[in-house]
Amino acid sequence: SSCDPVLRPIIRCRARSLPTSPERRKRAAVQCQVPGCQSRMNRVRFADALGLELTKVKVFQTGEDPSIPLHVLSRLSINSDLWYSSLDLEFTMQCLVPDFQQPADCMDFSSRLQEQQVCLERVTCSDLGLSGTIQVRNVAFEKQVSVRYTFNQWKSLHEVCAHWHSSIPEKTGQDQVDIFTFFLPVPPFLLQLCSVVQFAARYRVNGREYWDNNRGKNYSLTCRTHPLKMPRECEESWIHFI
Repeated sequence: SSCDPVLRPIIRCRARSLPTSPERRKRAAVQCQVPGCQSRMNRVRFADALGLELTKVKVFQTGEDPSIPLHVLSRLSINSDLWYSSLDLEFTMQCLVPDFQQPADCMDFSSRLQEQQVCLERVTCSDLGLSGTIQVRNVAFEKQVSVRYTFNQWKSLHEVCAHWHSSIPEKTGQDQVDIFTFFLPVPPFLLQLCSVVQFAARYRVNGREYWDNNRGKNYSLTCRTHPLKMPRECEESWIHFI
């Protein structure tokens, strides 16, 4: 006796094409008014109207199992391992981490701005580089704000211009403050452990020059490893981290 299951006949429901509405048939039957033109009504025939089947069912016998691609089997295996694992997936990536507290979060931010005329507000890191904002006192309309930075302890330096973003009233309520934004491109090959990026902000107005160099220490960011954890609920999207 064979172990194959008994094949049962499949009940097939044949679909019927919907008849066209009287208005549609009437519009399609309008004759062309151009002399010599013989228009005909367009008709569409479906397979079921000709006695043919709309679907085709294939029955697999023993030894004719469909082949599963290798990448599908490997993914199923990985998902199975993740399911039985009680720990979250953990990755590590290298990124620049500020060695200083964000100046905007410091209690003496307003006093530093009054004293220096320019002060870094906040800086953020990304895969492409550093972006941040700088506040300057609106001493005059014509002004220039830039950021000078280095990757090798000032053996060589680079400088980028900051761009005006908006103006806000000063906290003291007496003067106005201009906010400038900047971006420092950081090449990927420089993102090595313990590598340091240093920068300072320069403000030129009325023929004078003001600096914010973090009280003479410069603003520095160090490349460190940062752990990333992925919960088990996100196991289906693990491939996006590679």
